[in-house]
Amino acid sequence: MVSFKKSYPMTNTQELPNNTFSPKATLFAAAAATALLQACRKENDIFELETPILAADNSSKTKLKTNEQFINILYTQLFQTAPTEDYLGALSTILTSIGDQLLAREIVIANFFNSSDVQLPGNDVMRSDIGSFVDETYKNFYLRLPGAAEKAWVTRFIETQPDFTPELVYFAFALSNEYLFY
Repeated sequence: MVSFKKSYPMTNTQELPNNTFSPKATLFAAAAATALLQACRKENDIFELETPILAADNSSKTKLKTNEQFINILYTQLFQTAPTEDYLGALSTILTSIGDQLLAREIVIANFFNSSDVQLPGNDVMRSDIGSFVDETYKNFYLRLPGAAEKAWVTRFIETQPDFTPELVYFAFALSNEYLFY
């Protein structure tokens, strides 16, 4: 008689070890996972940028200021206050009545500078930082910053002319062609 035995795959009859971690191992794994997640997280970078000073390109000024605009703007720049309506009207009439407009503007500007109320920077202020003075003068009169060549020329001119005062600088800017247009 032939006997057949059923064959079974071999199994380990020993008991398998428990797969639970010790508390120290669990704590270490949690700390490692936290560190890994922190290292992989993208930080929000904050960049601080300086706001550049942008000046308008006023090279294409095409509109001539009226006499009232010229007087009002110049008076406000020099006296830090607006002229009265009567004063503005009288000066506008004077400018209109004189045929030579350049001469008329020279007279008005000279009259402004002869006033004790005019507010000009002192010569010592101008000479202590000529570059800043030139920048501020361009911004006040032309509403723009000077180009590199303009700034270099005006700065050099002021440096080489010890008798040149802020009054003369302002006078020259007020009589310039660029100042007459907006």
